[in-house]
Amino acid sequence: MSSASSDALALDATLPDARVGEHVRAAAEAIAIPLGAIGAAMVLFGLFVALLGRNPLEVYELIYRGGFASAFAWQNTLSRAAPLMLTALCVALPAQAGLMVIGAEGAVALGALAAGVAGYGFDGIPPFMNKTAMALAAITAGGAWIAAAGALRQYRGVNETISSLLLTYIGIAIFNHLVEGALRDPASLNKPSTHPIGTANMLGNFPMLDVHWGLGFGIIACIIAYVLVYRSTWGFGLRVVGGNARAARFVGLPVNRIVITACALGGGAAGLAGMAEVAAVHGTANASVIAGYGYAGILVAFIARQNPLAIIPVAILFGGIAASGGMLQRRLDLSDAAVLVLQGIAFLTILGAESLYGRLRIFQSEGTR
Repeated sequence: MSSASSDALALDATLPDARVGEHVRAAAEAIAIPLGAIGAAMVLFGLFVALLGRNPLEVYELIYRGGFASAFAWQNTLSRAAPLMLTALCVALPAQAGLMVIGAEGAVALGALAAGVAGYGFDGIPPFMNKTAMALAAITAGGAWIAAAGALRQYRGVNETISSLLLTYIGIAIFNHLVEGALRDPASLNKPSTHPIGTANMLGNFPMLDVHWGLGFGIIACIIAYVLVYRSTWGFGLRVVGGNARAARFVGLPVNRIVITACALGGGAAGLAGMAEVAAVHGTANASVIAGYGYAGILVAFIARQNPLAIIPVAILFGGIAASGGMLQRRLDLSDAAVLVLQGIAFLTILGAESLYGRLRIFQSEGTR
């Protein structure tokens, strides 16, 4: 065997090991960056509460106890994590196509409104069919709302971040106008709301758990989204579009249709979160549905690095942090909004970590030339 052939065989033998090493390195980086950002956020939040005269270690202990230390805490955490999984998908799916959509809160509001109207309007049919109608109405309303942002981007060149944010304000305004006006239940005096959907049409809980089936919606939606993005032809096309839309058009991919579909699927997930809030928590569409889950979902999606499966544990983590807000308020006399400060700090640290990581990769690539 010639020397050249021996060298080629040796190179072929080392290629799989090199690929494995690259995958392991990429996986380690994908885990280390968000974990490092969360750790930095906790340290900065500790400094913040220290300036308020509180013991940071006691704050960390109460966050753990309020979110994860008991069965009751876990039930509260999982209930809060359910809508976060769905609203995070509203960010993660369009992001795979290269879009930054932040309008999940509007989709949640309109999904809740559509579910409330459908639940009351179809009262009298079998409960399973009523719940299905509510889910379909919510998915359609949320999906159409976010798809509008994608269409504005693709056909009119409107920045999707700005348009989705403005659409959120419009969606919430429509929600408030109808709930306080034409769709208001006359019996809702102090808290305007739509007519109740009825006890029979409420979502039940998991067996032996005080956690509603909205959690199941979130987990199932994340798994389906992962399969679509990483295990389907459509998902491959979606990622090609996200990597280089011009190249995607060059090879004949229907870029506009793929982008708008991704936005519609993400919006549909957020709308389903609104349906779960109506059918599992409140029983009506009212102002309590607009609880900031859409905005928190942005943070969850960023820390999960837009990976649908990673959204599940990250949403549980932030569900636990949100669940601990009441305990921080009672035990340390901190405002319930203290957990929002932690979320804001975490958002800044994850953005800073991603930016720093990008710069380091550029320097490394330039150094290897």
